[in-house]
Amino acid sequence: MTLGFAPSSASLSSSAASANRLLEPAEWASAGIPLLRSPREVVSGLHARHRPKPATAIVAVLDPDERLLASASFTRRQTQADGWMFRNALLDQLRRVIPHDLRRRTPVRTAVLLYCREGDGRWTEEDGAWMWGLRDACTLHGLRCGAYITLTRDGWQVLGEGRGGRRPHADSEPEPFALSEAPPPLPRTGGAASEVLRRAAAR
Repeated sequence: MTLGFAPSSASLSSSAASANRLLEPAEWASAGIPLLRSPREVVSGLHARHRPKPATAIVAVLDPDERLLASASFTRRQTQADGWMFRNALLDQLRRVIPHDLRRRTPVRTAVLLYCREGDGRWTEEDGAWMWGLRDACTLHGLRCGAYITLTRDGWQVLGEGRGGRRPHADSEPEPFALSEAPPPLPRTGGAASEVLRRAAAR
């Protein structure tokens, strides 16, 4: 994972892209972003939990099994799309909901970003700024940089992967059940420790 902005081969000039701190689709695709095993499950879970409307960003941290550890949503301020500002906003949310992993040699947990916006699922400069911000925020918080997902009225799209679906979309109601919302497993019972605790409670 690297910091900064790689030279651009698209229509934007390198200087303009650097000034706005954004990543273009080719750069994002070549960055080695880990693929989600079940993107629709992740999207449905975040949609059900946060019920986003346009201009809402949801940053979520997943464990190695893609279980949701923490998530936060916030509304984007109506300012120029700039990766540095987006990075600061994402980092602020991550610090609120989960401790950093900077002491680990290699990141274990992965942060993904779902952004609900107007328009269709095609890449925009605003998306490029979110991508830059997500990658940088992950580096500064000791996380792996994961997928960037857009949610529009047409459906959801994992940019850089070509995977997407019609539901959920920006106007849809949350699904009644999502695996990300599954209740935690019941505590295990039995054994000497459980017996000691049972006797102590009976006293």
